[in-house]
Amino acid sequence: MGYQKPLYLTAKRGVYYYTRRVPQSLKAQFQSPRFVKCLHTKSETKAAALSTELSSRLENIWDRMRLELLDFKSSSPRIEGFSSLGKPEGCDFLISDGFDLYLRLKAAAKPEAFITYTKRNQRYLTECLGDVSIAGMSPRNGADFRDHLLAKRLSSSSVRRVFSTVKAVINLCISEHGLQITNPFGGVYIPDDNLETKRRPIPLENIRRLQAECQTYDDDQRRLIALISDTGMRLSEACGLLIEDIELEADIPHINITPHLWRRLKTKGSARQIPLVGSSRWAAERIVATATSELAFPRYCDATKVKANSASGSLNKWLGARVPDGCVMHSFRHSFRDRLRAAQCPSDIIDALGGWSTAGVGSSYGDGFELSQKAPWMMKLNQLGKEHVEMSSQAP
Repeated sequence: MGYQKPLYLTAKRGVYYYTRRVPQSLKAQFQSPRFVKCLHTKSETKAAALSTELSSRLENIWDRMRLELLDFKSSSPRIEGFSSLGKPEGCDFLISDGFDLYLRLKAAAKPEAFITYTKRNQRYLTECLGDVSIAGMSPRNGADFRDHLLAKRLSSSSVRRVFSTVKAVINLCISEHGLQITNPFGGVYIPDDNLETKRRPIPLENIRRLQAECQTYDDDQRRLIALISDTGMRLSEACGLLIEDIELEADIPHINITPHLWRRLKTKGSARQIPLVGSSRWAAERIVATATSELAFPRYCDATKVKANSASGSLNKWLGARVPDGCVMHSFRHSFRDRLRAAQCPSDIIDALGGWSTAGVGSSYGDGFELSQKAPWMMKLNQLGKEHVEMSSQAP
């Protein structure tokens, strides 16, 4: 007799899989009508031997399950890929468990905003699907979740950001628990909607008027605005400063941006020194001269956290009537980069001043740029700004 191909074997791209229908009497105990397991071999002889062994084990499992169903017990033995009632391993691992795992492993070195954002995305997901088993999700759930977010009128860019977090959570669960599923949130099509509003840089004329007005007011909020205007710092970076982070007596007056317990930094490259020029130097001098605590901005920072959202809300409200539509506090950061470009500052020094990540392996070598290398470009940035305003005021 010729060689007969073993039962229950299929091949995909040369790799053998064991695939077998679940008995009709036991289908209620399974989430799929078929049991499928990759045998991780391209050898038909080896696959045949594994198929015979697995068939024997399955028959034993199914016989015991039938007995358990008869006397209402649930103590059947387990085999790889099955729980006591024949459900896929990890079927009781819920969405909430997955997010708890993700935060436990990922959140330790992240700011509080990361935890808040992650929990909000978890809420979006459970609103749509419920707190269901991760192992039981299907590709259809990804499409349903996309439609749920679009129905909430989130922009396509916001939907992509939410999906990025959810995909990361599910990928971690698949890896940590060996779940035999494909991430249902990968490859989901998200249409463009053009709803995203791009933050605009603040024109130089407006920046100079704002800086003059800040010096007239001379209060803590206006000093914060002035400090950011000529340094390009992130709002949270500025709010979390200590007085000792401001080095006015150094040969090159500057600010040290370093991580603190109450304010972590966005990236490793965010730790940096920025020379003080123009209005930012004025603001730094006034902050030190009027300090009543070790914190530069106690209104927006305490020993536990930075209240960047509160600062953003109040400062943007004041800025609103003084800048073009679409400009906010973060727009100073966009303007800072544009001003350095106009000064023909090299891109790697721009990145070093702004705390932006620099592409390429070479950027991680060495100690980076000294203050003496940064200072001339900051002085040029400040001077170009003055010249631009003077030329604008003389125009007919």
